[in-house]
Amino acid sequence: MELHWWSIEIFDSATLSAARWQDAHGNALTEAAITHGAYEWSWRPHSWGVLLEIAFRSDEQWHVFRDLPAVHAALDAVPDPVNGLMVYPGRGGSSGRVQPRRPRPIMGAGAAALPIEPEMLGAVLAESEPRTTRPGLLAV
Repeated sequence: MELHWWSIEIFDSATLSAARWQDAHGNALTEAAITHGAYEWSWRPHSWGVLLEIAFRSDEQWHVFRDLPAVHAALDAVPDPVNGLMVYPGRGGSSGRVQPRRPRPIMGAGAAALPIEPEMLGAVLAESEPRTTRPGLLAV
């Protein structure tokens, strides 16, 4: 049996958290999913908001779920109505993987170059300027 996964990401806004949105609308979305054929689902909290992953046995069941008035109302009420909602096929990313993606290990030591202090930068630049042996003549 092949499952068709869909993800709904809800991002925090500057004034409202997606966790509060989930408290208000999560039960209605979960109930609508179950009563319209969801085979599996999970809510995942993240530092940026919440993720709802839903699996249906067919894409048609997803479209029926997505067109429900309760689903429209919940998605219209996300904390950030302009940039706070992403809906896409697949689980945990747009790649359509069956399992969620795992974090990749940090390449190297995970360190970045330190910023150069303005005083040190001035000293380095002064050392790299050409020196004169006599006024008006450049050293070769």
